[in-house]
Amino acid sequence: MSQTLRRFGPSVRKLLRTLLASVEGASVETLCRALGVTHNAVRQHLTALIHAGWVERGQARRSGGRPQLRYLLTEAGRELFPRNYAMITTGILDRLYASVGPAGVQAMLTGLGRELGSSAAQRAHGDDADETAQALAAQLDALGYEAQAVRRDGETQIEAYNCVFHALARAHPEICRFDLAFMEAASGHKVQHLECIVRGGGACRFRLAARNEQA
Repeated sequence: MSQTLRRFGPSVRKLLRTLLASVEGASVETLCRALGVTHNAVRQHLTALIHAGWVERGQARRSGGRPQLRYLLTEAGRELFPRNYAMITTGILDRLYASVGPAGVQAMLTGLGRELGSSAAQRAHGDDADETAQALAAQLDALGYEAQAVRRDGETQIEAYNCVFHALARAHPEICRFDLAFMEAASGHKVQHLECIVRGGGACRFRLAARNEQA
């Protein structure tokens, strides 16, 4: 269960789970039956969840009488429910190691990082290393890295406090090649990995080389 879901009471959590399982949405009547509460209670919950952006009104559907308004989870609402891919992804990596070997896996990770980084280049690409570091930190933060640009040693560096591959990186440290390839492709700068959470660091810390350091 995500931290946000834990903050909700049992009725709201059950309402959200009911909507998660309702592909075409659920009416107030359906939610009342599922939660065992009154119409007013359901409507109060829905009003708060709509205001927060987790639920939206769908199209009314006829069900024997007058059309009933349906309510659905938004994409943000679906993201409240965590997805743990670590076990599956680790299994896939293990199979890849057995199939193509360490060098093949590292090449695949680097290629994937470059490909995805290149598609994001317009948002972070620039000649000035400090400005590009700030743009790249904002992009990494949006991806869940909890990243920020910090001034250190007279330059702007990137610190990330939530490695999205943490569980994988503990078993396969070379997964960091994806991060480096992604950042280099997105920024157009060589990237130095100065500190790593998996290796005991307080954060994953990166430095973008200036243009005159690229060689």
